Amino acid sequence: MIIAIDGPAASGKGTIARRLADHFGLRHLDTGLLYRAVAKGLLDRNQVLDDRERAVAVARTLEPARFDPAVLKTHAIGEAASIVAAIPEVRDALIRFQRDFASAPPGAVLDGRDIGTVIAPDADVKIFVIASAPERARRRAAELRAQGAPADEAVILADIERRDERDRNRAVAPLKPAPDAHLLDTTHLDIDAAVRAAVDIVKAVRAG
Repeated sequence: MIIAIDGPAASGKGTIARRLADHFGLRHLDTGLLYRAVAKGLLDRNQVLDDRERAVAVARTLEPARFDPAVLKTHAIGEAASIVAAIPEVRDALIRFQRDFASAPPGAVLDGRDIGTVIAPDADVKIFVIASAPERARRRAAELRAQGAPADEAVILADIERRDERDRNRAVAPLKPAPDAHLLDTTHLDIDAAVRAAVDIVKAVRAG
């Protein structure tokens, strides 16, 4: 079984995907980490983020088993990854890895922004997770404060809106739900309720 989870930043898709994988005994891949790792590789080498040739070279040498999510999930890396992800050649370089991961037994849950539309268009279940931009900014600010980091909610909101705009309007694999995706709005749901709703969607689809 392949489950595709898509949605914008801070919508809750990553946590939902991880918990769905645990619930159904599947593997999980946060595909956003692939793009973050490419961005970090370029930054570590003091190279510009929109250098297509160098970005593709980094993408082809990634070793996901060595990723450190704590390092890759910083705000700065996230912003850089959004730029890298808009490079068609980088996306092409990473597609095969993602598809191979999804198709290996017993199946997988992949979360990202183009899983249901590009990476796994034949996924058994597709869920598109959304939440209002102000609520996503509130969540991100709360997460940063819990880590002891300063958080200006207005600045975070502006960043989220700017990133949403860039992701929705990029020429390749824009952020949008697949025609057969199930919409899950988490704006007014805590994470446990959101996961229960996602589990119910998967069960309903499997039941036909």
